[in-house]
Amino acid sequence: MPEEDLVELKFRLYDGSDVGPFHYSPTATVSVLKERILSEWPKDKKIVPRTANDIKLINAGKILENGKTVAQCKAPFDDLPKSVITMHVVVQPSPTKARSEKKIEDEEAPQRSLCSCTIM
Repeated sequence: MPEEDLVELKFRLYDGSDVGPFHYSPTATVSVLKERILSEWPKDKKIVPRTANDIKLINAGKILENGKTVAQCKAPFDDLPKSVITMHVVVQPSPTKARSEKKIEDEEAPQRSLCSCTIM
């Protein structure tokens, strides 16, 4: 694929730092972008995604779906000449994982009786 057809993307993290820019084919999926972000994630960050599913990408105010391609996601920027597109990255653990971790914490916590009754 000619280099001129590639889309240049960078990813803005929660603290304002960037990952990238990288060149992608317009046919690359959002899942591929998330895997690349996960592999390039800076080691010194406090918040680290465990899997690519923990990463949410936002472009033009919309959360991108895993099955969409880069070409489908970059529509508002077609008029711009050869510019880098910045996508925002949000780390959000999957709800099932968060719930299971909370259940484990709840099970490990000692059960306390908050009230008592005395019958005389």
